[in-house]
Amino acid sequence: MDRLSRHAASSSDPSSLQPANGVPPMSSLMKAFVMQGIDRVEFVDKPIPTPGPNDAIVKTTRALVCTSDVHTVKGAIGDRSGLTLGHEAVGIVTKLGSEVRGFREGDRVAVNAITPCFQCENCQRGYSSQCGEMLGGWKYANIKDGSFAEYFHVNDAKANLTPIPDSISDDTAVYACDMMSTGFMGAEHANIPLGGTVAIFAQGPVGLMATVGARLLGAGLVIGVDGMEKRLELSRHFGADVVLNFNQVDPVEEIRKLTGGVGVDSAIECLGAQLTFESCIKATRPGATISVAGYFGHGDSVNIPRLEWGVGMSDKVIRTGLCPGGNVRMSRLLRLLETGRVDPSPLTTHSFDFDEVGKALHMMETKEDGMLKPLIRF
Repeated sequence: MDRLSRHAASSSDPSSLQPANGVPPMSSLMKAFVMQGIDRVEFVDKPIPTPGPNDAIVKTTRALVCTSDVHTVKGAIGDRSGLTLGHEAVGIVTKLGSEVRGFREGDRVAVNAITPCFQCENCQRGYSSQCGEMLGGWKYANIKDGSFAEYFHVNDAKANLTPIPDSISDDTAVYACDMMSTGFMGAEHANIPLGGTVAIFAQGPVGLMATVGARLLGAGLVIGVDGMEKRLELSRHFGADVVLNFNQVDPVEEIRKLTGGVGVDSAIECLGAQLTFESCIKATRPGATISVAGYFGHGDSVNIPRLEWGVGMSDKVIRTGLCPGGNVRMSRLLRLLETGRVDPSPLTTHSFDFDEVGKALHMMETKEDGMLKPLIRF
């Protein structure tokens, strides 16, 4: 069996963690899915975390597996041995720190994949996703235990907990935690003119949400690029006017044809690969914005095609970013779900119980059986 899909049976009895009053004993153990070295994962028993005065503990009800989890296990950000994986989850507030106001135990909440402190210099400069240091807002499974556990810790809870409206299911709300937030960030950073043209390279979950975001922001022509027909069908469903299969056509050449030879106003890179990044540079017109939402998990550098970059003088802007956290953004995303502006549920191609998360992670790596996004039920 592939090492990504191996897991050990937990000795904990989950029923023992759910007393009648709904508040778990903080001394109890919980089951957690942990990275134990590069390419090594397993279930282990860990103590249920306890909150500091400004923190909260959430009982997990739904989570999503992300390609970023695969990158982490493969060593893209170094060895994270001992850390619980996962960063997309919703659940029920189980314990609040003594200083947290505005929430109650028992509240259904969503927590963004990025949980900044909103107090440090980078946060105050407007770069909350870089909290404290580069990528510092990304704490789950990076610098602290993540959310593939029966309970997870939320730092700075007043800013990072978001109530889920009653009309939104956990199955849907969990998409606001990363896929919607990251994909929309890609569109927001792309500086798309009202009625302008945009090409989104890669139509995985982030790319599909970037497609939605481009349409919501007023793009006049949305072009989706991918090599899988099922994903291109979803691209049309989510708002692409034109889809291009890079296995059948040269997408850069086709984009230039569609734009009268000048290229698009904006391009969004949603894969994290040299080829798609280069294509974004080549497919854009002078003065365009290239927005990078992809995770470059391999290699030591990313090259820019020199001539299409105008030998450095094309007025093209390359904008990178990590989705911002906080409950103001999350409330806005949940509002889009509540009003029906967005329905991300077609992204869920598979569902698994928590004890099958190793299998889901393996399938996320191989993309077998048409895997797009696996939902984990607790």
